[in-house]
Amino acid sequence: MKKIKFMPPLVTISIPLYKCEDFLEACLESVKMQTYPNIEVTLINDQTPDNSVKIAENFIAENNLINWKIEHLDKNSGLSVVRNKGIDTARGKYLFFLDSDDKITPDCIATLVDISEKTGAEITISQLECEQLQSGEKSICIKIQSEKEIIVGNDQILKDFANAQLVTYAVNKLFIVDFIRKNKIYFIPGLFAQDELWTFHMVLKLNKIAIHKGITYTYYLHDKSVIHNRNKRNFDNWFTIGMHIDEALKEEKNIERRKTILKYLINYKNLTLLMNWKAQKNEILWKESYHNYKKLSGLSLADYFSGQFSVDIKKMNLFNQLPTQLGFQFFKWRYNR
Repeated sequence: MKKIKFMPPLVTISIPLYKCEDFLEACLESVKMQTYPNIEVTLINDQTPDNSVKIAENFIAENNLINWKIEHLDKNSGLSVVRNKGIDTARGKYLFFLDSDDKITPDCIATLVDISEKTGAEITISQLECEQLQSGEKSICIKIQSEKEIIVGNDQILKDFANAQLVTYAVNKLFIVDFIRKNKIYFIPGLFAQDELWTFHMVLKLNKIAIHKGITYTYYLHDKSVIHNRNKRNFDNWFTIGMHIDEALKEEKNIERRKTILKYLINYKNLTLLMNWKAQKNEILWKESYHNYKKLSGLSLADYFSGQFSVDIKKMNLFNQLPTQLGFQFFKWRYNR
């Protein structure tokens, strides 16, 4: 009897094309060098005004990459729509998001598929490193804090997420595509930087996460990086994300889960206010965000007299609920200590 050759599951790598001509070829080369054999690559053109599409077309033709294709959006729609297009057009069992100015290690997909297949995890996350493009300096700038290799059960996953044990970026994770589609976990059009919100919505549904502590992804830091160009648009975006988190909090019926989501929301407000100040050091913009955040849910008076929240959470909530001018003075005092 003739043996049937085993074909490993198909993995779709989704890459956005938008103003990435300076970095794209290195990104595509890192995908071409993957040791994993069964990959399709979908490059999604968000009506980029530069030569990114031409670079991608030439790369595909010169390397005779049959399972690579370019999808063209009708109009410039932002990364949220691009990500959704990647979800909807993926033919693989698994989906992997890769940004066009970053790179992956040759064993990235092989490593993550092996873990996913062995554990049955709906999502496998991995560690990334950050590299300063000009100096070449490398660091683990966004660390996975959890010591676990597998997290099972939605309540535990939600708790670990709220305790900042996991990472919120969408890249460098291997997702089961059917899980995303079945639960309708899509990015919200109009929000341009919403990995945090999308991950939060996913966390509300996940039952098993696998964690790989090795580095499989290089995130390049350069002058065009979003992390170096945050402004009022980002700050307003963060408030909108906060409203979505608050909406999920109010819809949650389970008391313990409500406490967990509220803790996460308080931490989220505190962190993004800090990021706001580091980005611009603009008192007017900071106060605007602070004022907006006071519209979101916080601890009740009774919560301060209970043991259900830590002292740190109570302090964060108090500092974020003061009159705006006083809140700013306290923030500056704490920031400059």
